Amino acid sequence: MPTKKAEAIWKGDLKSGNGTMKLESGSYEGNYSFATRFEDKSGSNPEELIGAAHAGCFSMAFSNELDKAGFTPNSVETHAEVTIDGGAGAITTIKLISKGDVPNIDNDKFQEIANAAKNGCPVSKALSGVEIKLEATLEN
Repeated sequence: MPTKKAEAIWKGDLKSGNGTMKLESGSYEGNYSFATRFEDKSGSNPEELIGAAHAGCFSMAFSNELDKAGFTPNSVETHAEVTIDGGAGAITTIKLISKGDVPNIDNDKFQEIANAAKNGCPVSKALSGVEIKLEATLEN
């Protein structure tokens, strides 16, 4: 199995320090700070990277589950909302908001497969200590 890598460097104390995060592939490198995590200031943060990973993983897992069930999706688009409680120092909720353009499927089957993908996605499994919500919309 492949091992994927990322790195982060932090300089200074928690409140006034800053850092950088980057992916081994070179496809992303960004700055982050206390303000970008907890005060909605411009810049990156670990939570949005978790959200991107989760949205990407779910979209792939959902497409795969649809295909295995005999439905070929035209597209699956997923957004993730990651909520962090700064006081508790914990990610409390991740909400996946997904839209699928899938021909020849009814909404009940679409929802069933979406929930199976949410539970089976490797990132969902890695984040099993967090409440994961799903809002899936069939667009066809």
